[in-house]
Amino acid sequence: MNGGNGTKVLVRDRKGRMVAGVCAGVARYFGLDVTLVRVIVAVVSVITGGAGVLAYLAAWVIIPGEGETTSIAQNLIGAKQDA
Repeated sequence: MNGGNGTKVLVRDRKGRMVAGVCAGVARYFGLDVTLVRVIVAVVSVITGGAGVLAYLAAWVIIPGEGETTSIAQNLIGAKQDA
């Protein structure tokens, strides 16, 4: 996805998603095959004893979804500041 000024923007992709679209979004951003990204995440998760899963969850919270302007983390922080 391109930003309004022609720059690439990392977003969680809606098409090709299996869980949250993180791998699909990273694959699109870097021009890689989504299966390769999923395999890399799985291998890192197995080798590190689950750190890859934690990284995936963190990316899910930090990276905004396709068509959204804010991430889940930004929404949570904004909600706390409004209260």
